[in-house]
Amino acid sequence: MNKKRPYESGAAPGKAPGKTAAGGTSSARGKSAPAGGRARSHAKPGTSRPAARPAPAAKPHAKPAARSFAVKEPAELLAFLLGHVTGEGRNALKAMLSRGQIAVDGTPSKMYNHLLQPGQTVTVSKERIAEKPPLIGLTILHEDDDVIVVLKDAGLLSIASEQENELTAYRQLTAHVRTADPRSRIFVVHRLDRDTSGVMMFAKSEHVQQQLQTTWQDSVEERTYIALVEGKVKKTEGTISTYLKESKTLKMYATSNPTDAQHAVTHYKVLQSNANFSLLEVSLETGRKNQIRAHMEDIGHPIVGDKKYGSRSRAIGRLGLHARVLAFKHPSTGALVRFETDIPKAFLNPFKEGFSPR
Repeated sequence: MNKKRPYESGAAPGKAPGKTAAGGTSSARGKSAPAGGRARSHAKPGTSRPAARPAPAAKPHAKPAARSFAVKEPAELLAFLLGHVTGEGRNALKAMLSRGQIAVDGTPSKMYNHLLQPGQTVTVSKERIAEKPPLIGLTILHEDDDVIVVLKDAGLLSIASEQENELTAYRQLTAHVRTADPRSRIFVVHRLDRDTSGVMMFAKSEHVQQQLQTTWQDSVEERTYIALVEGKVKKTEGTISTYLKESKTLKMYATSNPTDAQHAVTHYKVLQSNANFSLLEVSLETGRKNQIRAHMEDIGHPIVGDKKYGSRSRAIGRLGLHARVLAFKHPSTGALVRFETDIPKAFLNPFKEGFSPR
């Protein structure tokens, strides 16, 4: 939710007796010694028992399969490696470059003079680094050990069921992280509808996923959308507060009856309008299924291209809804991170001179 809207008003345990370390009952082999006597030795006269074998020395910790280094200032790749990778000489680093064991932001690089920029990550691997598969309909805006933030295109599913074999953001990002470690996984934190474009986030561990979902209302500082709607919205800004309920046809609809419904609050501000269309900045105080789509229909201004929620216009050939801003407290550092994307150019076309609605 957008919490601050500029246009709003207002003792050490021991082993159990008679138990072995494995948890079974211990038993002595052979006969026990008579009470008050000594146990008989079965060793032959003149021989001694073999000395106990010394415990094997602990193996030194192996170097990790891959090491990562953050770039903090511009530098050429080889010079950066010489300054950061210990235990490897110039010739060894050159050989690693030629074998594809050095990657910049996940992409192998063999150029000694590859110019690095602040914010990039250099990975040094024991093995050849596999090329990461190209992403279709996705752009990675940020990636660290905890989260991946992406820009999703309209038309791409966030996630599909196990029975569906369709390209999704989830499947592509899973393949992306597994190029570095086949055991890696990603976890869904929230979703965008197939036909909605914009910023969304995935977690890289189940712990981070649960942390973000449990604290979502407090962690997310801002979720701002851009909506292109039909007609001229008369109020320059406003708040829509209703209950949302799902019909038998899986469509959400607004109601004043709270029974079996969820309270939903949407704030909007008109950025641009003409006789046929309005461009709105929309912020969510709650995050219900299809909330913006249902609320826009409820005020008589359905989102362009949203036939399910009452639109009759195909003016831009897609759904006129884009998740523009996502700002949240980072799950590890607590620092506020904010990601903002451009308004899709197609959303601005209806306001250009000579544009004719479809």
